[in-house]
Amino acid sequence: MAAAHSVHRLYQHRKALSTKPYGARGKNLVRCQQCLMGQAFCICSHRKPLLSGASFLLIMYDDEVLKPSNSGRLIADLIPDTHAFIWSRTQIAPELLAILQDPQYRPYLVFPGEYAHPDQPVLSRLPAPRAAASGTEPATGPATDSAVSRPLFVMLDGSWREAIKMFRKSPYLQHLPMLSFDAGTVAAYALRKGSRDFQFGTAEVAAMALAVMGEAANARALNAWFDLFIETSLLCRNRRNHAQLQPLTEYIEAFEQAHATAQEAHALAR
Repeated sequence: MAAAHSVHRLYQHRKALSTKPYGARGKNLVRCQQCLMGQAFCICSHRKPLLSGASFLLIMYDDEVLKPSNSGRLIADLIPDTHAFIWSRTQIAPELLAILQDPQYRPYLVFPGEYAHPDQPVLSRLPAPRAAASGTEPATGPATDSAVSRPLFVMLDGSWREAIKMFRKSPYLQHLPMLSFDAGTVAAYALRKGSRDFQFGTAEVAAMALAVMGEAANARALNAWFDLFIETSLLCRNRRNHAQLQPLTEYIEAFEQAHATAQEAHALAR
């Protein structure tokens, strides 16, 4: 099994606090404790981290981390520098605030600009990275030089109503620059969704953030991982039968190809 990451650890912590099992659809299904797919459809062996200059901070609404349908965990699957916390209005984790204040990061709240406070900056593109000297390459791992900062995308992970509540009741988020995607970016992703009838998943929004910072190949890899997650979830919900495994194989191959392309793109960029 692949190494556990921040969302896996948060899942175990939240699960330990529960007084009864989370009643997810297919609650009788025996699930992998990392990907939360049925053990027969576990995708952990296909998980491969990406080389990225991005970091993510997931602030998850209460039991969101327990949901097998949650796509925020997919970000941590691929982006090594991902942090995850349960949201609380009154008991804010000191570690969360420390990450937001860490000079190695430039935090951006990924949220629609229409909800911004009057004095809150709203951006559709990222400014050039701060560096110790001109020509310094963007970091591809946790920064060690305080003069070099990397984007930290803050994601509010929950239903839309829950995300609005988290933003409105968290003053520490209301001074952060807000990254709000322009109409063209949103339209491109809406077209990609095709006939799917659900709103953008957290992982899809994260892919938009990667694309905005110039990591288009990584964005495609995350989207491919999300597509595999959706198909696997459908299998676990018995909306696909075992005779239809070939489409899942195709999604696995698509992710592996997208991942290889992203790694090549990173090597060429250096």
